[in-house]
Amino acid sequence: MEAIENVVIVGAGVSGLTTSLGLHRLGIRSLVLESSASLRVTGFALATWANAWRALDAVGIGDSLRQQHEQLDGLVATSTVSGQSGGQLSFKGKGTHGDHEVRCVKRKLMLEALEKELPVGTIRYSSKVVSVEDSGCFKLVHLVDGTTIKTKVLIGCDGVNSLVGKFLGFKKPAYTGRSAMRGCADFKANHGLGSNFLLFFGNGFRSGFLPCDDTTIYWFFTWTPSDQDNKELKDNPAKMKQFVLSNLGNVPDQVRSFVEITELDCFISSPLRYRHPWEVLWGNISKGNACVAGDALHPMTPDIGQGGCAALEDGVVLARCLAEALNKKVSAETTDREKEEYRRIEMGLKKYAKERRWRSFELISTAYVVGAVQESQGKIMSFLRDAFMVKFLAKLLLRKADFDCGKLHIS
Repeated sequence: MEAIENVVIVGAGVSGLTTSLGLHRLGIRSLVLESSASLRVTGFALATWANAWRALDAVGIGDSLRQQHEQLDGLVATSTVSGQSGGQLSFKGKGTHGDHEVRCVKRKLMLEALEKELPVGTIRYSSKVVSVEDSGCFKLVHLVDGTTIKTKVLIGCDGVNSLVGKFLGFKKPAYTGRSAMRGCADFKANHGLGSNFLLFFGNGFRSGFLPCDDTTIYWFFTWTPSDQDNKELKDNPAKMKQFVLSNLGNVPDQVRSFVEITELDCFISSPLRYRHPWEVLWGNISKGNACVAGDALHPMTPDIGQGGCAALEDGVVLARCLAEALNKKVSAETTDREKEEYRRIEMGLKKYAKERRWRSFELISTAYVVGAVQESQGKIMSFLRDAFMVKFLAKLLLRKADFDCGKLHIS
């Protein structure tokens, strides 16, 4: 059985749904193939900075998400060794592209907001892609159920282990040697944290606590695990919880309580992977009528909170570039309409790749360095970090968020 589509997007995550919605806003239908039976909401929440809000506004769902999430006032960074605050940063004020805006958005609500705006039938669940092949001016997408979809455009938004990325020649993302635990604490009443992002670091550990709203705290904990850690903690939420509590260091009792009240089914642990930055510079972000976006393009460590934000940027830029190519009328004098359309699609995807290449390189590199510095050990590094680097790193977060991916309008 072979179906024919104009645009196929593999993966119904942040980048996939944003791209699909952007195309929909510009009058282009797409089909999103999702291997899961429903929306994938693991990860709990996303730090969402000003650049992400510009992208969310571009596709028309920014205001609805603002109403459900509290705006954060600032960041307080504290050493878990000394207990002293190493730096405070206000999120109020303006950047080059407008006001700073930071919120912690529940991943489930973001994906549901994107899905709600798409036409019925756009997302096809339980549709796992097993292989891709060229077929003239088309791509053939083979599903596990035996279905083959013939498409003019193939977009891989299928995560760090992207099948489309592999098809384009990207290697598997590299393991950083670090891991992250994440959790979400739900309170029946006000959690009392206020509107600040609390960041703690020292002795090889890094943790953060962000309010999503009045009753929900999202938290993370990153470290470099030993082989024994990996063996003992794997698929064991009770031990994960004990491990985090034992290694939080010198943090306030209130902060410790956020982990203590987190239900065991709200603990997840995963290795931190990233794409070598030079692969983004030299690799095929696009090739012919196929490309990648989101984690399939730029998997990065979470240390500057830009993974999801960059995925939203990708979606807006990709939708704009692709729609510009697809909406151009084929010349009446053209004898081979398929080849002419393929050429326009190829140029549109190259334009997208050009826009996203250096931005992706910059974010991957910065996130890796920031994580290495914040989790560093040793007296000299700890002193330098606590005395000088924290304020610099805090400001760096706002600088990387001071970016505008542009509107959806096309010429």
